[in-house]
Amino acid sequence: MRMCRSGPIILLLLSSAFVPQMTHASGIPAFARRYRVSCNLCHTVIPKVSPFGEVFAGNGFRMSPNETPRDTVNTGDALLQLFRDVPLAMRLDAYAQAYINGSAATDLQTPYNLKILSGGTISNKLSYYLYFFFFERGEIGGIEDAFVYVNDLGGKPVDVAVGQFQVSDPMFKRELRLESQDYAIYRARIGRQPADLTYDRGIMVLAEVAGFTITGELLNGNGKGPAEPDRRLDNDPIKNVFGHVTRELTPNVRLGAMGYYGRQRGTVDPGPTVQNTLWMVGGDATISLGPIEVNAQYVHREDDAPNFVANEPKAVANGGLAELIIHPPGSRWYGVALYNLVDANLPLLDVRLGGPKDVTRYQTLTAGAGYVLRRNFRVLAEGTWDLELKEARWTLGLTTAF
Repeated sequence: MRMCRSGPIILLLLSSAFVPQMTHASGIPAFARRYRVSCNLCHTVIPKVSPFGEVFAGNGFRMSPNETPRDTVNTGDALLQLFRDVPLAMRLDAYAQAYINGSAATDLQTPYNLKILSGGTISNKLSYYLYFFFFERGEIGGIEDAFVYVNDLGGKPVDVAVGQFQVSDPMFKRELRLESQDYAIYRARIGRQPADLTYDRGIMVLAEVAGFTITGELLNGNGKGPAEPDRRLDNDPIKNVFGHVTRELTPNVRLGAMGYYGRQRGTVDPGPTVQNTLWMVGGDATISLGPIEVNAQYVHREDDAPNFVANEPKAVANGGLAELIIHPPGSRWYGVALYNLVDANLPLLDVRLGGPKDVTRYQTLTAGAGYVLRRNFRVLAEGTWDLELKEARWTLGLTTAF
């Protein structure tokens, strides 16, 4: 396929391109060693990918869909393709933050994240990807992305990913954002309902049809939490579904539409089991004008029993994001701005970004700039103003991988 809509696959490109002196065969990740190309072939400002990077990911980590395998062991078995060395990479994020809310406080988040990544080809159609959080906000984070990817199933422009991934990847990929501030609408949860637009387990199918990219997902609907006592990862027999359709109207304009439907059963002791039905609809768009890129997302959500309590009021939430990226061609400098808004009719909102839970509104404005010191080392500075809490947060940080 021309483009892969699965964000975790692109993230591996981030790690693969983060190697200085790419023309040499030394070092990790394996993609840099394998192809001996410059990082800017797949990236503009790391981790943001170029159009070529999207094609490379869509091919399942290959320059072309049917290329001859590289850096593999000759086992004499046509059904076995093994790497000479297991491809591994590391990513490190560190921040220093200052909070101002009547009084000032500082926090050295050094490091904030540390992860190990691996991915590559299993055959000319099969690929895999995974990463493990060694360290995430002071704890072992565990596995987040982990899946097997089938490219051009049956020789058609249809790709399939099976495993754990982010529901929102077909829209905007959280792992590729340039800001330390997150996309709140994707993280937002309502009441006790665990479903959101971040990580879940399931099957993702992507197809190119008449110029449209169509994505369908079949999901457990309860995130990436641990198994139940009965060893089941889904705590009920019901599956949720997600769909997304997008098309480039012109080389500079892309529009998309999404829908989500799910049901989840839960119990609040000592009450009975209650089923919550939730649905979401929304739209997304990208406009590129020279060095300027504008991204926008809107989501409407309704839950009829978000706390798994019989006859409780229906919860309605609306929100989205607007993002501005400025990156002059050839420059190592870039600028960003991000507006987040999530609004609910009941005090059940939790965007899981460090603020208070059970609120009705979350609204922030972020602006910042960054500089690429090396192809595999980026520094950033940004400020975020919380319009509801009247609190400022200033961030200095770095991202590197090796």
